[in-house]
Amino acid sequence: MRPTDVKVISSPSRVTGDLAAANRVFESARDAIKSLSSALGAEFTRAVEVLLAAKGRVIVSGIGKSGHIARKVAATLASTGTPAHFVHPAEASHGDLGEVTRQDAILMLSWRGETSELSDLITYAKRFRIPLIGMASNPDSTLLQAADVALVLPRVKEACPNGLAPTTSTTLMLVLGDALAVALMERRGFSVDQYRNLHPGGALGRMLIRVSDLMHKGKEVPVVGENASMRDALLTMASGSLGCVGILDRKGALAGIITDGDLRRHMDRDLLDRTAGEVMTRDPKVGRPDQLAAEALAFMNEKKITQLFVLDAKDKTRKPVGVLHIHDCLRAGLT
Repeated sequence: MRPTDVKVISSPSRVTGDLAAANRVFESARDAIKSLSSALGAEFTRAVEVLLAAKGRVIVSGIGKSGHIARKVAATLASTGTPAHFVHPAEASHGDLGEVTRQDAILMLSWRGETSELSDLITYAKRFRIPLIGMASNPDSTLLQAADVALVLPRVKEACPNGLAPTTSTTLMLVLGDALAVALMERRGFSVDQYRNLHPGGALGRMLIRVSDLMHKGKEVPVVGENASMRDALLTMASGSLGCVGILDRKGALAGIITDGDLRRHMDRDLLDRTAGEVMTRDPKVGRPDQLAAEALAFMNEKKITQLFVLDAKDKTRKPVGVLHIHDCLRAGLT
């Protein structure tokens, strides 16, 4: 049976009840996060410094629902400049402790801090003096008593009507894990370009592509001087296969551009008797190497042009360093 074949009875009372349940979850999470924010102090900074000091990776561990959150925290750390890896505590007891080195730091998640499966990993950390950061709600628990840094979560009720299913508690762990990742990003000065290097695939990777990644450079940039004949300009334009040629003044600065449109506008018998400077369009639209390619594409669409000569904004000579064609953006998956 397809989902569209299911007959849904949405009486007003059921809608009201469902929305009330959803709002209870939202309110529970909101209040819990507010409590966490108020309780957070110097231990959070100590945790950040321990993770920064690790010469190896951050080993994140937990079991059950805490384990699922730990996996997500590890993934977020790894994708934002802090090398991290999830180790399942049960598998650690059967050989995966070999993945943990003395260069690492351990971040362990457990709501009550008494999960028996964590004991071998805790013992291993203490034996080999591997920094251990614990995240739990009970400061007197085995985990937080053993931890070098104790991140104490406020004791809150689960949003589950029975008060059993991990809901609000896992939200707190997730938020605190994200807070650690963001604080580490800021401490490291993690840049957009570094983020792009770690996310080359998918829509996110395409969104962060720079003009410098796509533009034609060096000998691929079709240029001639202002006094060049139109015959030479046409040959250079044809060899570049970009539908344009840049025109340089005596100092090598970009003075203008000749495109297919310019040729159509000047198509008469004496075209080949003219110089490139006589035919060019002056002060052409330009881009920057550090500009997002998506931004450059939007600009080309807005101005109804298909090429952008690229100038380095730091170089006042206005010498072209590249040329970007709209097809380069489309081939990269930008739309």
